[in-house]
Amino acid sequence: MSNGNEKATILVCDDDREIVDAIEIYLQQEGFTVVKAYDGEEAYRLVKQKGIDLAILDVMMPRLDGIHLTMKIREISSIPVIFLSARTEDADKILGLNAGADDYVPKPFNPLELVARVKSNLRRYRELGSAEESSGAHVYRVGGLKIDDDAKEVQVDGETVKLTPIEYQILLFLLRNKGKVFSIEQIYEQIWNEDAIGADNTVAVHIRHIREKIEINPKEPRYLKVVWGVGYKIEAAEEKKQ
Repeated sequence: MSNGNEKATILVCDDDREIVDAIEIYLQQEGFTVVKAYDGEEAYRLVKQKGIDLAILDVMMPRLDGIHLTMKIREISSIPVIFLSARTEDADKILGLNAGADDYVPKPFNPLELVARVKSNLRRYRELGSAEESSGAHVYRVGGLKIDDDAKEVQVDGETVKLTPIEYQILLFLLRNKGKVFSIEQIYEQIWNEDAIGADNTVAVHIRHIREKIEINPKEPRYLKVVWGVGYKIEAAEEKKQ
C-alpha cells in the first residue's frame, strides 16, 4: 500500500475500453497511477502482482465477472473495491456488497463523483492500515469485544478479527458511543460523509458482515444490537445469559 505522502495506484477494470480510458484521464489528473485491465482474470493477476491500493471494477465482465473477482480479491487483500454497473436495482447492489465491495457507482456516472469516492475509500483504507501515531491508550471494549485504535486491531475473546475499512469504521463508531442508538442514516452520514439517500441496504449489509465476524451467533448478537424501527447500537455492557 502507498504511504500517506504518495498518490495511490488504482486498478480500473471494464471490458469497455473507452470507459477505462475515460476513468484513467480523470484519475491521472488527480495524480493517481492507473493500471488497466479488460477482464476479471487479468485484473486478478494484476492485484496479485502489482501494488494496487484500490480497484474499480465493472460487474459484468468476460472470463471472471466483478462479483466473483471481488470474492477472490477478498481472499488475499482488503483493498477498497468500487463497483461500476449499469444495473442499479437494489438486489444487484446488495449482491456486490455481499461479495465484499466497499462502494457502488451506477453507470452512467459523474467522473467527479467517482474520483471523490476513490479518495474517501482510500482515506479509510490508509487510516485503517496506519498504526504509526500512538498518542495514548485508544482502546475501546465491551465484554470480550475490543478495538485498539492505535494498532487498528479488533479482537473478540482474544482472537483477532479481520474487518474491511468500512466495517472497522462502523464498529469503531458504534463502540466509541456504546449504549447509544444510531439510525441507518446517522451511521451512513458519519462513515461515508455524504447524504444518506437510499442508504438502508448499504448499511444493513455491512452490519450483517460485522455480526458474522464478531458474534458467536449472529442471529442472537451479544454486542451489535438492532433497536427495531430506530437503528443499531453496541450494548454498553455485554448481556449475560441466564
